Amino acid sequence: MFVDSHCHLDFPDLAGNLNELLDGMRDSNVSHALCVSVNLEDFPRVLALAEAHSNLFASVGVHPDYENLAEPQAAQLVSLADHPKVVSIGETGLDYFRLKGDLEWQRERFRQHIRAARQCGKPLIIHTREAAADTLRIMAEEGADSVGGVMHCFTESWEVAQQAMEMNFYISFSGIVTFKNALALKDVAKRIKLERMLIETDSPYLAPVPHRGKMNQPAFVRYVAEEIAVLRGISVDEVATATTANFFKLFKAA
Repeated sequence: MFVDSHCHLDFPDLAGNLNELLDGMRDSNVSHALCVSVNLEDFPRVLALAEAHSNLFASVGVHPDYENLAEPQAAQLVSLADHPKVVSIGETGLDYFRLKGDLEWQRERFRQHIRAARQCGKPLIIHTREAAADTLRIMAEEGADSVGGVMHCFTESWEVAQQAMEMNFYISFSGIVTFKNALALKDVAKRIKLERMLIETDSPYLAPVPHRGKMNQPAFVRYVAEEIAVLRGISVDEVATATTANFFKLFKAA
């Protein structure tokens, strides 16, 4: 069985076809999925999905791309995370690709999420894009290693992966690893220990080959596992078993 460790089933592109998507998961042996929050306004929608379906879980957090919002405070995040189906804080982190200028507000938002995770004892889901040095620095300064988490949709170097793993983080691969030009990422997927790996779709984005360019869905996470199995010269079952066990170990999901 596979687990999709990161998707957005509450997004409008997917929410209208939820029953079909859940059927697709079952048919593709995807047993569970984590529905990830990107802002607090829509968090009730994410939580409702997790409450309604035994094989779905939720996170709570505010994505670094969301500007001009009331900034989430650690205490607020801790309060919202006090629910058995909320297994993580995030997604949070830094993104210097989409936004430019003075991004100190983004760094402070990230710090609040790390503090919340430490207070409630739940792991972090971290997004980083063109901001690896600052991301790792803030993780270290705020003691993110005490709760750990996952570097979601990883696209960074082997060196960044090593530093993240040293801070008790897992590395999660999305459909990007199936892209022909993702050579550096494929190398990372070959090198990290299976015990530190997760797989995800980031649905509705980043559909893997052979569905690249289409709307992504949790059922497609098996293609990520299949690519990793080929890269490592092992069976798909071995990837599935390891990444599923890692998911439940990290998120203490039940």
